[in-house]
Amino acid sequence: MGLLDIVPTGVVTGDNVKKLFDYAQEHKFAIPAINCTSSSTVNAALEAARDQKTPIIIQFSNGGAAFYAGKGMDNKNQQASILGSIAGAYHVRAVAKHYGIPVVLHSDHCARELLPWLDGMLAADEAYFKEHGEPLFSSHMIDLSADPKDENIATTKKYFERCAPMKLWLEMEIGITGGEEDGVDNEAADKEALYTPSEDVYEVYEALSPVAPYFSIAAAFGNVHGVYKPGNVVLRPELLEQHQKFVKDKINSEKKHPLYLVFHGGSGSSLNEITTAVGYGVVKMNVDTDTQYAYLTGVRDFVLEHKDRLMQQVGDLSKGPEDSSPNKKFYDPRNWIRHGEKTMYKRVQEANSNLGNVNQL
Repeated sequence: MGLLDIVPTGVVTGDNVKKLFDYAQEHKFAIPAINCTSSSTVNAALEAARDQKTPIIIQFSNGGAAFYAGKGMDNKNQQASILGSIAGAYHVRAVAKHYGIPVVLHSDHCARELLPWLDGMLAADEAYFKEHGEPLFSSHMIDLSADPKDENIATTKKYFERCAPMKLWLEMEIGITGGEEDGVDNEAADKEALYTPSEDVYEVYEALSPVAPYFSIAAAFGNVHGVYKPGNVVLRPELLEQHQKFVKDKINSEKKHPLYLVFHGGSGSSLNEITTAVGYGVVKMNVDTDTQYAYLTGVRDFVLEHKDRLMQQVGDLSKGPEDSSPNKKFYDPRNWIRHGEKTMYKRVQEANSNLGNVNQL
């Protein structure tokens, strides 16, 4: 039995998200969550997953969503981020099913100052739910990890209570992911805050589980956004096993892994760190920095290879001033953008392979 015997193709929501994550834990793989900023990056991720016969998570950050809407749009009151997220969601919904794979449609880190963005997306979810019986998105992330723990959990629970009637999955963060991403800067964070105690994880579970089972926890185990020189980041994935055992014992669960855990700051992590985390019940790993660079390399290498064709509309500089051959096929965005998609495609497939997420359909 494969995954498509359990969940449909296209954007999955509600119980199908839970079935997908249960299947991932049972079969010991996790799904990469690819941060996307355009239809081009969305399509590259979907194509890569299709060709490996895998599910994929497409996610939009606050800044990525604003870019999707257009840099010329004012983001006052999070307007551009809200509209960009919704536009991206409708694009994914329009094409995902035709790629023949299950897709989780997700929004990334939402800190307290960005809550109007989440409110706007939830309003879109509620409107879509009223018409279609399911939310627009599969899931959202609320990240109040910079707040005092009690405030983090209380506000998260309030939002989860809004999500629950739609069976809308909610990811939350307890403990801080270091580094800087999309305007959220934790580079000066206390090192101890990068490692979440099991007691804190259980407090989250205790608060959210009576509401609904549709939630996951990004518990910090030394994670840092971005890519750094070896030795600068000390991951302790064994903490994830401690969290699972602690909660399992507390609730007397029959499941080996009662928690759906999330791995943030996946770019630059070693294969051993990734596979160890997956073995402890991680179902989702965020990938952004590495796919950004991968996309660039395709465009960069194309430009460097064809620079003599890209300096003007007509003529190849390497052939001298007399050459008058047209260069349209070189500077057509469909050409050089496609090269970025191809190299991003390869990095998404690498993430799938590292996570054991290959031939799962």
